[in-house]
Amino acid sequence: MRSALKLPYAAPGQRIGLFGGSFDPPHQGHLTVSLMALRRLKLDAVWWLVTPGNPLKGHAPDQLGHRVAAARAMARHPKIHVTAIEATLKSRFTADTLAILTDRLPGVDLVWLMGGDNLRQFHRWRDWRRIAGLMPIAVYDRRGSTFTGPAAPAAIALRRRRLREVDAAQLPVAETPAWIYLHGPRIALSSTELRAKRIKSAAAS
Repeated sequence: MRSALKLPYAAPGQRIGLFGGSFDPPHQGHLTVSLMALRRLKLDAVWWLVTPGNPLKGHAPDQLGHRVAAARAMARHPKIHVTAIEATLKSRFTADTLAILTDRLPGVDLVWLMGGDNLRQFHRWRDWRRIAGLMPIAVYDRRGSTFTGPAAPAAIALRRRRLREVDAAQLPVAETPAWIYLHGPRIALSSTELRAKRIKSAAAS
């Protein structure tokens, strides 16, 4: 766990995808999205930012150390690095975390990765326009978000800054704000569903 509280290494000129979330629990969908981002965005690495908490979620997540360990067990890829750096930075909101990382990683091309389900509520995030200005955003299609994601308030507000999917490799170096909506395999899994099954199973035992 101690190593997860440190910032992973990145050299100037590298392309790093930042994939934030509670990972409570991590699942195959997280891995599928990360591998797709590595390939289509031509990234050097993807960092899973396991958050201490999520202001938009009403439940308390599992212990941070447990989630980091589970994420590492799920990732098992040389280009996917699991970090709990937000616990060290003491940053509660994504905008603050990304601002700090941008400042600490000069010359590194950072990309924020999010699901279509998050795009639907992105306009509710604190300082969401600031996030869009800090780094490009890659949105991956999620079940139920194929049409509602691109029609969300934030997507409409940034519609003129949307890149074509065929230009995905150019996103990491695009002038911000810039975003893209990526389609690919949609895993019928979500942490919410898996967590509900876990609770139900524990209650039945």
